[in-house]
Formats: sequence, structure tokens, C-alpha cells
Amino acid sequence: MVALLGERVAWDDQRVEFILDPPLGVGPVRLGMTPSEARAALETLGPLEPPHERDLVRFRDVDVFGLPALEVVERLGRYIDLEPDEDDESFTARELYLALWRPFAEEDDPEETQGYFFQSVLVARPGYDDTPAEAAARLAAGGDPGY
Repeated sequence: MVALLGERVAWDDQRVEFILDPPLGVGPVRLGMTPSEARAALETLGPLEPPHERDLVRFRDVDVFGLPALEVVERLGRYIDLEPDEDDESFTARELYLALWRPFAEEDDPEETQGYFFQSVLVARPGYDDTPAEAAARLAAGGDPGY
């Protein structure tokens, strides 16, 4: 599982853009890498620094944190099937193992940033949500384990 990281594709006064690539990974980080491998992959992009609010995280050219949550869902919905949870707080594209999350839905107040915008994104690989029996069957069939 990878969240909030990605390929550094552009610098603009310390602004970094990360590109999501579900279900494979984010930028040079591939799902299934060890922590050491992931760190080495990220270090190829430059010095490791904490994320900054000016950084961009994109999928299909949609800024998943910079646009209102419902606008993200609308734009991505042109390309993928996003299923809402029961409270419209999070949305999942199960076929891609991509999920967008916010702690609560607040569509009318942009000042309430935690509910108006998505706060995290998850990229996982097939098998991420397998039951133990499904995981065993996947491994028995020669597939990769999920996480």
C-alpha cells in the first residue's frame, strides 16, 4: 500500500507533483518494495522532504487534494467507476485498488477543509482486501500476495 507519495515530475519554487499509478504504485515506488527499496526509489527524485501544502497529487490529470472532493469524484468518474461509502466520505475504485478518503463530508463550506477536500489517497495492489482463504488461493495459484 502506498499513500500520499509519488513521482516527482515538476519543480516550481519547491512545489512537487506526484502521479498515482494504481494498482502498480506511485511514481518510482512500486507496491511490494521493501522499505529500503522504496526509500532508494524516492531518493532518486532528490532530497527526501516532508510533503508541503503546495505539492500536487494527481490521477488522470485531476488534482485529488486541490479540488473539492465532489469535483474530484465527478472528473474521475468520467474515466473510472468510483463507489461511495454509505456517508459519501470516501470513494473507492475497486478495479484499480484506489481509494479517496476524508473524515466527513462537508460540501457547502470550503473553510471546513477536512470535509470539503479529500485528505488521503490509497493505492493498493490486487489482493489487498483478500480474506485469508482468498489470499491462500491466490498464492496457491501462483499469484502475488496482497497486503
